[in-house]
Amino acid sequence: MENKIEVVVKAEYMDEHSKGDEYVFTYHISIRNQGTKAAQLLSRKWLITDADGNITEVQGDGVIGEQPIIQPQGEHQYSSFSVLKTPVGCMQGSYLMQAENGDLFEAEIPTFTLAVKGVLH
Repeated sequence: MENKIEVVVKAEYMDEHSKGDEYVFTYHISIRNQGTKAAQLLSRKWLITDADGNITEVQGDGVIGEQPIIQPQGEHQYSSFSVLKTPVGCMQGSYLMQAENGDLFEAEIPTFTLAVKGVLH
């Protein structure tokens, strides 16, 4: 398959940066090109949902100021953060990618949970 992107996410609660009703979570993302052609990450779209059902949509170019080109069997990693008003929430989204032949395609970011340690059983 020419365009096959795998996204793996690890999230963690940052107690030392959280206060009051602001819960800070970091997430570490690995974007792996499992395809046969290079692909460039052009933009991102996130849906961030808190425990009260409030949804925040975030869109923008690239990730952390970069629009990396990921070679076949290559990987791009980055870390970022999100702030919720509840101790539990989730994130999901997609990256808009461009294959080396110019075709645009979306790479899904699977839903992942943001939770203060010990809140979920």
